[in-house]
Amino acid sequence: MAPDAPFPPVETALRRPDGLLAFGGDLSLPRLRNAYRCGVFPWFSEGQPILWWSPDPRLVFETAHFALPRRFRRSLRRSVWEVRADTAFDDVVSACASTPRPGQDGTWITPAMQSAYSALHAAGDAHSVEVFDGTRMIGGIYGVALGRMFFGESMFSAEPGGSKVALAGLIQQLRHWGMPLLDAQVGNPHLLGLGGVPWPRPRFIECVRGLVDAPPPVTGSWTRAFGTQAAADLAGAPGAAGHT
Repeated sequence: MAPDAPFPPVETALRRPDGLLAFGGDLSLPRLRNAYRCGVFPWFSEGQPILWWSPDPRLVFETAHFALPRRFRRSLRRSVWEVRADTAFDDVVSACASTPRPGQDGTWITPAMQSAYSALHAAGDAHSVEVFDGTRMIGGIYGVALGRMFFGESMFSAEPGGSKVALAGLIQQLRHWGMPLLDAQVGNPHLLGLGGVPWPRPRFIECVRGLVDAPPPVTGSWTRAFGTQAAADLAGAPGAAGHT
């Protein structure tokens, strides 16, 4: 099958397991770009064939309405952490792969996945946001940007709150760039607690189709356009007022 061959219609994805659409193929750049444009992503464990998913519902963050918890924002006002982009992409992916997660044995971020997303990053389609305490990276998130749509893949914390700051810094910048949506794929209590919203798959797919064809706000590396954000400034960012 050619790397740019169409995926099956997402409406044909299984209900159990939720969203399984296809298997096989490869992780080439054309196939990955094609998948994300269709609202499909790869997710599989070592030893499995490549599995392609489009779950229903789909968890998203609406960048205009994202809100950090008030208690966490109060603690951020004293933070000396800094937030940057695309300065340590491979390190973020590696940290996401090695971070233990409750109820998860091993990682789905296999060496093949790490190589594939590193290639996407080199091509300007995958990006990371990193949180630093001095020279030490203590949190991060990475994903794929096509047009004005960002597809989140994974995030990690080496210190409590590190991933929250990475997510908040990313969403603030996406909002500034006119990118209204961050795909978080599948809901869990942590993401729901941060304000993730389950969208019906048809609504998500319709939105993605328009956003991936929009002109991107930045091409290539995000490092210069993103700059360096002080984590303390995120405590008072627009939309920061949130739940306890």
